[in-house]
Amino acid sequence: MIHNHPSGDPSPSRADIDLTRQIAEAAKRLGIALHDHIIIGAGGYTSLRAQGLI
Repeated sequence: MIHNHPSGDPSPSRADIDLTRQIAEAAKRLGIALHDHIIIGAGGYTSLRAQGLI
């Protein structure tokens, strides 16, 4: 998954983290692996996988 933050700050919000975990769980039930969720902002990007959030 990937999305941008128009604010420019690529830090994940609590809602980003919660939704990502819900989607990962739903995908797992269907036999689909969620490899990462990348958030892009003006200051760079954040990988939720690299942050240990999924």
